[in-house]
Amino acid sequence: MHYALCTVKDYALCTMNIITKHLSHFISLLSIKICNFASMKRAIVIGASSGIGREVARLLICDGWSVGLGARRTDKLEQLREESVSKASDAQKIEIGAIDVNSSNATEGLQRLIEKTGGMDLYFHSSGVGWMNPELDEQKELKTVETNALGFTRMIDAAFQYMSKNRGGHIVIISSVAGTKGLGPAPAYSATKAFQNKYIESLEQLAATRHLNIRFTDIRPGFVATDLLNGGE
Repeated sequence: MHYALCTVKDYALCTMNIITKHLSHFISLLSIKICNFASMKRAIVIGASSGIGREVARLLICDGWSVGLGARRTDKLEQLREESVSKASDAQKIEIGAIDVNSSNATEGLQRLIEKTGGMDLYFHSSGVGWMNPELDEQKELKTVETNALGFTRMIDAAFQYMSKNRGGHIVIISSVAGTKGLGPAPAYSATKAFQNKYIESLEQLAATRHLNIRFTDIRPGFVATDLLNGGE
């Protein structure tokens, strides 16, 4: 299990520029590992419409990966693709899929996106919601559990099943330091991030037991200046 803690001692809030430096190094390491067993570099990024997911997708494209972009807001994905086409080689694919992780047909959408991208060596899960909710608004708490636990499980399981049948791969998730120690104003968010931490840890054990060539990385950022802090998604 690989953990990456994106924290900055002197700041309460990390800027995207700081996170980009961490992610660029991480993607360089990913490229080396993927090339050890795959002839192509093909990634699926779920939650690619904003925040860390968008930045990861942009960096992967710049690094020569074929990337499938998945999110609810396809207009944001189209914008990212238009911005990235000039930086991509002729061999690279930049595909788009409308995927809502809370929908019962989300896994079918993932499969279609994988096929359009030409396969999947890397699954990057950056889809999530969260609110500071000291009043314990029921709708916010339940929406957080639905997306960060149920939707997360739906998508991660589908990625695991695909890789178990296709020579393996690498599953990466964006969780949070909130999963290691709960935040009082954000109970559901903290609890669902702890769920993600343990779920990935368990899947790593399962992959080892089944002798599957699947690697896992759990990235646990601190507070980052993204849309998640501004509006919950």
